[in-house]
Amino acid sequence: MPFVELPELPTGPGFAPLSIHYREYGRGAPLLFLHGGWGYGVFPFDRQVQEFQNELRLIAPDRSGYGRSTQVTSELPLDFHRRAAEETLAFMDALEIERAAIWGHSDGAVIAAMIGLNAPSRCRKLVLEAFHYFRRKPGSQSFFQRFSAHPGDLAEETQRLLAEDHGQAHWGRVVARNCRAWLRLNDESASRYEDLYDGRIGKLAVPAMFLHGRLDPRTEPGELERVCTELPGATVRIIENGRHSPHSEDAAYEECSRWMKKFL
Repeated sequence: MPFVELPELPTGPGFAPLSIHYREYGRGAPLLFLHGGWGYGVFPFDRQVQEFQNELRLIAPDRSGYGRSTQVTSELPLDFHRRAAEETLAFMDALEIERAAIWGHSDGAVIAAMIGLNAPSRCRKLVLEAFHYFRRKPGSQSFFQRFSAHPGDLAEETQRLLAEDHGQAHWGRVVARNCRAWLRLNDESASRYEDLYDGRIGKLAVPAMFLHGRLDPRTEPGELERVCTELPGATVRIIENGRHSPHSEDAAYEECSRWMKKFL
C-alpha cells in the first residue's frame, strides 16, 4: 500500500511531515473517495472499486488520525472538516492531481463540499453521500454520547472492521474522538439551525449530486430540505432502502453505482 509524505500544514495536527496512506486502483480520470468519521474500513468503497476501476483512477486516502496514516491522539478541533479539506488538497498536490471528481461519505461529504467551496477549480464533480448540513444533531445526541464513552458497545463485527482498519489499540479512540467532536459542535453552536458552511453552501458552483438513504438515522428533520432550498440546481437522489452508508449496503449499493455512472 502506498504512502505520501506531506509537509507540516498550518491547520494540521502538528506533525511534520504527515504520512498519508492511500489505496489506488485503475487508471483514467481521478476519482477520490473520502471516508467518514470512523474511517474507510467500516464503510468501504470496495464495491465501487470493482465497478469503476476499468474506467477511472480510484484513490482512497486515510486522513491523518485514521487507518495507517499518521496517528493523532489529540481531540479533533471544531473546524476539523476544514482542516481535513486542506489536508486533502495537499494530498492531491503530492500526487500531482490538479483536478478530480470527489465522492465523500458522511464527514467526507462535508470535507468534499468545503473543497468545492474553497477550491472549485480542483473539483470536476462532487458526490455528497449521507451529507451533514446542521452543526447540531439532536437526533444523534444519544448515539454520540453512548459511543464517545463506550465504543466497546458497538457490534462485534463493527469492532472487527474498525480494528482491521485502525489497529486493535487505536480503533476505540478513533470512534470516541469523532463522537466527542460532534458533541462539541452541538454544544458550541449558536442556534439549532447553524450550518457547517457559514451560510455559504448556496455558493457551491461545482456540479454536485447528493446521495441520501431515506432511512439514514444521522439525518435531522428538515436537513436535506434545507440543502435543496439552498442549492436548487443540485442533483438529489434518494436511495429508498439506504441507511447511513448506501454505497456499502447490500440493499442500496447497486442503485448508488447506477446514479454515479449517470452523473459522471
